[in-house]
Order: sequence, then structure tokens, then C-alpha cells
Amino acid sequence: MVDKLAHLSRLQFNETEKAEIKNDLQRMIGFVEKLNEVPLDGVEPMLFMSDEVNVLREDEIKGSVSREEALKNAPLHDEQFFKVPKVIKNPK
Repeated sequence: MVDKLAHLSRLQFNETEKAEIKNDLQRMIGFVEKLNEVPLDGVEPMLFMSDEVNVLREDEIKGSVSREEALKNAPLHDEQFFKVPKVIKNPK
């Protein structure tokens, strides 16, 4: 099983690492089996971590800055836009 999982995840392990992984997998399976012993009669499945539903703020219309004010502290700009260094080169 460890070899199959290693192949599926495109990982390589030496024999020592395989033994550690096998031990870890056995412990995880044991933990899941222990969870299966917990009595869950009458317990509803939990879909969310809290009872709160979509706690969002109300949209508020607020003022914005003018173009001149927005461009005021920009290191490079023209009358309408921010100027930034070119990051994509034309392939030629």
C-alpha cells in the first residue's frame, strides 16, 4: 500500500521511510477505528462550525477620491493613468 501511495503521489521513499509511513498509516487507521466506537445516536451532522449565517455588513455608499487626488502621490503618471514599468516583452 505504501508503494502504491508513493507511486500515486509521485514520491520515492527508502525502506526506512516506508517503515515510518506504514507505522503512521496504521496509527491513523487505528484512530479512525477508535472514532467509530463513539456513540452518535441522536447526534445531528454538523454542516457549519457556528449557528451564524452570512454575517455580512450592510453596503454603504461612501465618497471616493478624485482622479487628481489619486494620482497626486504616484511616482509616474500622466493626466489620467498610473504609469508602471513594462513587465511583458513582445516576442520577436
